[in-house]
Amino acid sequence: MVQKPHKPVIGMTVSRHKSKIMRFFDRLAVWRAGGDVVFLAPGSPYPCERFDGLIIGGGDDIGAELYNGEINIDVRIDPERDALELKLLRYVVDKDLPVLGICRGAQMMNVFFGGTLYSDIRGMPRDKTNMRTILARKIVILEPDSKVREILGQDTVRVNSLHHQAVDKLGKGITVSAHDRGDFVQALERTDKRFFIGVQWHPEFLVFDTHQQALFRALVDAARHGEHKVNATFLKGADL
Repeated sequence: MVQKPHKPVIGMTVSRHKSKIMRFFDRLAVWRAGGDVVFLAPGSPYPCERFDGLIIGGGDDIGAELYNGEINIDVRIDPERDALELKLLRYVVDKDLPVLGICRGAQMMNVFFGGTLYSDIRGMPRDKTNMRTILARKIVILEPDSKVREILGQDTVRVNSLHHQAVDKLGKGITVSAHDRGDFVQALERTDKRFFIGVQWHPEFLVFDTHQQALFRALVDAARHGEHKVNATFLKGADL
């Protein structure tokens, strides 16, 4: 009997407020790449399956106290989710498991390594380049030698833009993989890790862009060939 190829299980952090429609796009992106997704959110029971890679998803703002930023009372934050994601990142970084950050996720990856964020870029002079749209209208320039450039296979890409926080000072070991015309960081990575990439846009919504879907394929391929797995039972007793 021919054994079926291993289908990697990807854990993905999500907001407790995320709609079923948005979760559909997340699940579809991972499924098309050849993996299965398990959603992780504070207050929900954690699955006992073992998973092979991690996506830090988009959503609420990151608490300003984590990077000594300015507190904005007009945004929604989720301290329990912040704590969960920092704990997850600690574990997967120690095991060198593949991780992809999306929007908020890229920012959290930077904060994890001691970086800072702009709490709110709205009103900054160069924010005029940061159009807010779910459509692929914003131009992003990719660094020539970056892993993101290698995966996407393009020098520039058109992406969506749904953020108002942004990476400011880089965390330890973090390098910039892409920027927009306002010079805001649009992708980051750590070259000393097997797969540690964050993008400021939402590739899961660009379902007809094969280049964007390549990000999920690269993550799933890295997870498939990894030697280590995160045991989600480790998280069941996590102190959040």
